Amino acid sequence: MPNLLLEIKGPIAYVSLNRPEKRNAMPFSLLMDLIATAKLLKKNKQIRCVILMGQGESFSAGIDLNDLNQSKNRWFAMWQLIKPGQSVFQKAFLIWQTLPFPVIAVLHGHCFGAGMQLALAADFRISTPDCQLSIMESRWGLVPDMGITQTLRGLVASDIAKELTFTGRILTGTEAKILGLISTVTETPLTAATEMAERLCQQSPDALHAGKQVINAMYLKPSKALRLEKIWQLKLLLGKNSRLARKASKDLTVQFAPRQYD
Repeated sequence: MPNLLLEIKGPIAYVSLNRPEKRNAMPFSLLMDLIATAKLLKKNKQIRCVILMGQGESFSAGIDLNDLNQSKNRWFAMWQLIKPGQSVFQKAFLIWQTLPFPVIAVLHGHCFGAGMQLALAADFRISTPDCQLSIMESRWGLVPDMGITQTLRGLVASDIAKELTFTGRILTGTEAKILGLISTVTETPLTAATEMAERLCQQSPDALHAGKQVINAMYLKPSKALRLEKIWQLKLLLGKNSRLARKASKDLTVQFAPRQYD
């Protein structure tokens, strides 16, 4: 996958958009690569955290408009929009929310359109102060359709979500942090993301998985959230990593087992 780099260092996976000459604009093939990579990582029970980033001067300038303007791709896009279930454009981003471990997006340069929607699909977003961010689809006469109704929920109030979607206004990382779109602003986002990932890797991998499922359900499936709390707590109490976590609180040399639950 030349447009996507994957490097695994211990329990942390680094996934990099790799089209620096195009500011990591995303062709349709890259969307397929994102899905394939997420599926590959999901099967690896040694992974505890993923860091999403972009090579070169930007995280991503959005969808590759040259790809979108090709007639064969326009027919492909039309089919994706009318077929039942999630489109490829939605799945390539929402799949990161389904991974059983935290996903951290590292943002710099530009984070526009599809790039913004990929960042929103992460659990955490760490940005440089001067990164430019925009839900930019309205500038092309389009609506954001890559799962934003799921990923933006809970981050900002509905009027802010509408204003950003309607206008395509460009925010700096600092402004986005004030609105709640960004978790942390720093001049060294990759360092901050790696430090955060290392802290998360000290926790039970099953507890991280359960916590992500329960908190996501709070926003996306509120009617099922209470039931999920009970189900996951029962699974954790019956699992081996819960016992190891109690030991680790007193003995820092205790090592967790690989993630037990899918």
